[in-house]
Amino acid sequence: MTRIGVVTFPGSLDDIDAQRAVRAVGAEPVTLWHASDYLDEVDAVILPGGFSYGDYLRPGAIARFAPIMEQVIMAADQNLPILGICNGFQVLCEAHLLPGCLVRNQSRTFTCLEQRLRVESTDTVWTCNYQTGDEIVIPLKNSEGSYQADLETVRQLEANDQIVFRYLDNPNGSINDIAGITNQRGNIVGLMPHPEHAIGSLTGAGLDGLPLFQSVKTFLTSIVI
Repeated sequence: MTRIGVVTFPGSLDDIDAQRAVRAVGAEPVTLWHASDYLDEVDAVILPGGFSYGDYLRPGAIARFAPIMEQVIMAADQNLPILGICNGFQVLCEAHLLPGCLVRNQSRTFTCLEQRLRVESTDTVWTCNYQTGDEIVIPLKNSEGSYQADLETVRQLEANDQIVFRYLDNPNGSINDIAGITNQRGNIVGLMPHPEHAIGSLTGAGLDGLPLFQSVKTFLTSIVI
């Protein structure tokens, strides 16, 4: 069975929700503790949403130095699929596994809504079950969700098809309406909205997040050993 690790940092809020999403697609969720130095032979890793280490200094800045992140960074270099959701996206940027940064929303207020997105790229292990151009609705909840990067980085993201999700009505001032990005190899994806909250009727947010978790399972089960 496909084993997907979900990291729990002090202050993580959505790790259990991420585990539930993994279970919903028939994979096995594996709890990974922030202080561990072992990934427990998982096939993929999710860094969930929340407020790791209380968001002291800035979101993700301390979590980036957690012992488990040393293993995540090494595994990412070996093409292990890595997903960062909200705070997890911030951690990926702090760890330089993805470019850019997430800063305070343009409105300077906490944003919580069902957000409309467009799928821009399906050439990643986390989005291969979507269709390019799909318009989906995924819950969004953050205060530091505005994606920013220098103009050259943004140009490269656009040119290399590394923008994975784009806001249809930008709620936080992200440059070029960017809601999620990937690395050039497509094994690492970070996004601010919460697909784990859109996998069934429990939250009332629909099913638009489910293909993201189905995608990584599809990718992993298609690998010929």
